[in-house]
Amino acid sequence: MEFHYPNGRKYTSQQKLIPKNKEKIISYGKRGMTLEEDLNDTNMYYLSNGTAVIHKKPTPIQIVQVDYQSRSTAVIKEAYFRQASTTDYNGVYKGKYIDFEAKETQSATSFPLRNFHEHQINHMKNVVSHNGIAFVILRFVSTDEVFLLESKDLFLFWERMENGGRKSIKKDEIISCGHRIEYGLHPRIDYLKVIQHLLLV
Repeated sequence: MEFHYPNGRKYTSQQKLIPKNKEKIISYGKRGMTLEEDLNDTNMYYLSNGTAVIHKKPTPIQIVQVDYQSRSTAVIKEAYFRQASTTDYNGVYKGKYIDFEAKETQSATSFPLRNFHEHQINHMKNVVSHNGIAFVILRFVSTDEVFLLESKDLFLFWERMENGGRKSIKKDEIISCGHRIEYGLHPRIDYLKVIQHLLLV
């Protein structure tokens, strides 16, 4: 099945293909869970325990070609993303609107700002202007560390880049102004513990 961005460019998955003669490496610690999977599990835990209602936003697509031999065997052959996405997750926690993006990087020393898009930054600024809570959750894949970075800090790093500065956020800067989230069992990534602390400040 083919997907295309609004500008017509073909979507290519970032997932690396594993050669047939290579065995897949399995992580027995996290069982190969991605940040998205961990967050989805976390949000399900929050929902089932009445803590918050937060979901991953669906990406709207426009279907343009379907192999439709019968209702039970219909297959989408080609589709387009109808519009640029804003952020990954949104919902409500203790009467507050929550909106955040989740990103991963293979770099061990910095987080590339190219992982974000201007429309996402503008969206988060709009959320904050209406007293919503916006932030990003960042994961360093090589060290398996997770941080919550408040939107106000992300905006400063973004503006620094726009003014000709660094095109990435140094890990030391994230450690300094961000909030590290330790992995847990239930929930897996308890980011609302950080948000609760920020609400009390």
